[in-house]
Amino acid sequence: MDLAINGKKHTVANDAPQMLLWVLREQLSLTGTKYGCGEGQCGACTVLVDGAPVRSCLTPASACAGKQITTIEGLEQNGKLHPLQEAFLACDAMQCGYCTAGMIISAAGLLHKKPTPSHEEILAGMQGNVCRCGTYPLILDAIAKAAKGAGHAA
Repeated sequence: MDLAINGKKHTVANDAPQMLLWVLREQLSLTGTKYGCGEGQCGACTVLVDGAPVRSCLTPASACAGKQITTIEGLEQNGKLHPLQEAFLACDAMQCGYCTAGMIISAAGLLHKKPTPSHEEILAGMQGNVCRCGTYPLILDAIAKAAKGAGHAA
C-alpha cells in the first residue's frame, strides 16, 4: 500500500490491517508520533490527514491511502522549524515533552482551519489533547504566539 507522508510516497506492508500509528513508528521509523492511551483520548498520537487532526492509534493505515499525512517530522521545512515548534520552544510549553508532538500537530490543524483563533477557539480546538505535566497555560500561549506570526501553514 502506498501512503503519502510528509510530502513523500512510502510503500508499506499491508498484509495485516494495522493502525496508522504502528505503520508510522514500526515500518517507517517516524517515532515523533507517540503511543499514549491507545484509545484516542490523550492526543499523543495525533497526525494530520489532509490537514485535519486524527488519532493515529484509531485510524487504519488503509483509510489514509490517497491522502496526505503529516507527522511532527513533516512540519519542519528546509531546516527551519514550523512557527508552532518555534513558539513551543520560546514559551517553554513543554515539560516532559511526551505530549508535545500531538499538541503541536493538533494546533497546526487548528491554525490550518482557523488562522487567527480566539482564546476560546484555541481551548476548543485543543480539547482531547492531554498534558500530564499540566503545562496548559504555556501551550495556549505558544499557540496564540504562533497564530500571531506569519506563514504558519501546516
